Amino acid sequence: MKKKILIPLIAIAFLFLATSYRNDYFEIAKQVEIFTTMFKELNMNYVDETNPAELMDTAIKNMLEDLDPYTRFMNEQDVESFKISNAGEYSGIGAIVRSFNDRLLIVEPYQGYPADKAGLKAGDEIIQIGDIKISDFKDDATELLKGSVNSAVAITYTRQGKSYTTSVEREEIEVDAVPFHEMVNAETGYIVLSKFNSKASSQTEEALEDLKSKGAKKIILDLRNNPGGLLSEAISVCNLFVPKGEMIVSTKSKVRKFNQEYKTRKEPVDINIPLVILVNGNSASASEIVSGALQDLDRAVIIGARSFGKGLVQRPIKLTYGTQLKVTISRYYTPSGRCIQSMDYWNRDENGNAVIKKNYNEYKTRNGRPVYDSGGVLPDVMVEGLQSNSLIDALSVNNVIFDFATNYYYKNSVDELKDFKFTDTGYQQFKEYVKNTGFNYETDAEKALKNSLDSEELDMLGNSVKSDYQKLLSDIQESKLHSLDTYRTSIQKKIEDELVTRYFYQDGLYNYYLGHDKAIATANEVLKDASKYKDILN
Repeated sequence: MKKKILIPLIAIAFLFLATSYRNDYFEIAKQVEIFTTMFKELNMNYVDETNPAELMDTAIKNMLEDLDPYTRFMNEQDVESFKISNAGEYSGIGAIVRSFNDRLLIVEPYQGYPADKAGLKAGDEIIQIGDIKISDFKDDATELLKGSVNSAVAITYTRQGKSYTTSVEREEIEVDAVPFHEMVNAETGYIVLSKFNSKASSQTEEALEDLKSKGAKKIILDLRNNPGGLLSEAISVCNLFVPKGEMIVSTKSKVRKFNQEYKTRKEPVDINIPLVILVNGNSASASEIVSGALQDLDRAVIIGARSFGKGLVQRPIKLTYGTQLKVTISRYYTPSGRCIQSMDYWNRDENGNAVIKKNYNEYKTRNGRPVYDSGGVLPDVMVEGLQSNSLIDALSVNNVIFDFATNYYYKNSVDELKDFKFTDTGYQQFKEYVKNTGFNYETDAEKALKNSLDSEELDMLGNSVKSDYQKLLSDIQESKLHSLDTYRTSIQKKIEDELVTRYFYQDGLYNYYLGHDKAIATANEVLKDASKYKDILN
């Protein structure tokens, strides 16, 4: 379904560019004047007291929601958080904290930082910060945890049904883009690049040089779960492995100045070292620029699962009073010419939802290998257990795996990483937990079945058909529980990742990966066989 636009399409065909621009400008000015007049009259005449700031915030958010998930208005606090995210430094308690269904949860305390030293753990629910109860606070409560260095904040939280209070002294927090690098074996180095902040390329280079000094002749670069970040850093990371002057990505926009080609600008570190890049469904944006570009240039073998599929570029535009508009300005294209954007936000279905791109085009890598703009970067070698689906997504989004891991952690102790093992018994406990929590989600088949008949139509078909209909829905519900066995490999990996992080922090997880991760094992097999590596790229 095409969105409504202000100027009829038939008229646009007959307007010169300048005339079109003037008419657009007039239409914008006209609509702004209408809105300003309405907004003033509403606030002056409405029967009850209004909050102009809240009304405007709601109006702006609703307006932008109809475009895409990445175009958004940022108030002063959002702008500051955006800067912090890109810089990789801030002052706070040193933990990932997220809101979920009106709950403010500690997702992960950073080892050795204030939250960790104060005894806070993943799964703790913060119910009060200082004198402010989270249930009474309408804005982003995570902002209350930030503050000046050495200032203390009182935190009240619940854990396993009991309430506790602790004082946390804020510190300067540095978020590394490369939290881990290590030798996998005598010849292969492993680098985790978790985000593309301003430190990404410099820390990746440092890790690469360090591993080469230890004898690394092959490299595994892990971009799994990397949500992206700065475009400039993505290009600089590629530059470590490809020559100066290589085109990495291009952008296309309706605004001519945003149509650009981005090339590498420096001398590389190593253009010959065999390279494998790991991706999964949470590898997005800048991660896809790196993996897609190096795949197109036949510079790296991509291993894992299809990446997220974000081929849109955003730019922050300064507004008044310290606010900004982060707006999608262009689409980006890999060297072969493909755009890996998955969702089509312009052509929507009858319910107004964005649709998944269905028409794929074939492109060629430098060596002539076929690649496709099928949404995301499709790996050269797929790994079982990294793929996602609606069941796995629902388990994650609804915090089912996270909450199970919290309960498991307090019931099972593990002293050393080598002793950790999630057994069949543990997985059976997870299945029981899912059943007992009443977890539910709708499959595509369920949605189609429910949409096909409304209650009135169902009544008209008689008791026999109605009974068959209910039985079919019941069978689908039962099959969803069986799916926990069908997709055990993928689900169990998520559980294990969550648990190892609880017991041994991020460092422990990456060390665990070195001996237990299927994607790293697959990468090792490819890198160990030089002819296989070359065959994939040729």
